[in-house]
Amino acid sequence: MAPPLGYDDHTSGYERRHTRRSVLAGLAAAGALGAAGCTRVATAAGTNGGELLDRLRGQGVVRLGIAGEIPFGYIDKNGQLTGEAPELARVIFKRLGVDRVQPVPTEFGSLIPGLNSQQFDVVAAGMYVNAERCKQVIFADPDYQMLDSFIVRKGNPKGLHNYKDCVEKKAKFATGTGYAEIQYAVDAGYKQSDILIVPDQVAGLNAVEAGRVDVFAGTALTTREVVKKSAKAEATEPFAPLVDGKPHVDGGAFAFRPTETRLRDAFNVELRKLKKSGELFRILRPFGFTKAEMTDLTAKELCGE
Repeated sequence: MAPPLGYDDHTSGYERRHTRRSVLAGLAAAGALGAAGCTRVATAAGTNGGELLDRLRGQGVVRLGIAGEIPFGYIDKNGQLTGEAPELARVIFKRLGVDRVQPVPTEFGSLIPGLNSQQFDVVAAGMYVNAERCKQVIFADPDYQMLDSFIVRKGNPKGLHNYKDCVEKKAKFATGTGYAEIQYAVDAGYKQSDILIVPDQVAGLNAVEAGRVDVFAGTALTTREVVKKSAKAEATEPFAPLVDGKPHVDGGAFAFRPTETRLRDAFNVELRKLKKSGELFRILRPFGFTKAEMTDLTAKELCGE
């Protein structure tokens, strides 16, 4: 399932830089829930920014494209839809007059094609906003921002705090399938062939604990959560990777079809209210997010407009 290094299976085209991670846990349990979501919805009119919001209010349900990725959007062990994006969607769409959300599980790489072929109404998967994706969909403003972090052995014996450290100290380096960290490491000086690619952060933790690698790179959120019960490993302090020599912060957001500016704008209005009141943090906190991940970044900034 792993794509060739440097190729992002999370979108329909080549993305050199900001890939998103693709952990597919929970998809098997979601089969029954997602079956109804495979029916295509009627094409939304592009007039006045689209008519999807009116239709969603009329039918009382919005279909969410998810990728089975903890903690962003997944089906839990009880078969229930949860994650930071679905829980946020429940709140915002309720305020917009849509009472229910319905999951449509798919692989991360199928989210944008599935959205644009009308298999579901919105992508609710914590998707990173970047210029390549902005050519294919329109994004709400980010509901979170994210830095990188490493999983290292207790005490961080090699003193690894950023990608440059890893290269200079010739650390055995690992990261996950489709992760943005692959390119960050290559930009810092690693050869792609020298990077160990593992399925996810759990496999990365295991590799560090077993001594097969010195470091596993992931998001600050996933690394700090996965090491909580480890007696052999710890997470480093979050840091911003360098992109074109400058510190870069990623941001994740909901994605909409390009015709649906009216729905996107209405979503943004409610999102801003949640940010201002502090309710957004209360929604995301149970999934491991901290105040450091709250953000005022805009989609426009991350799209490079």
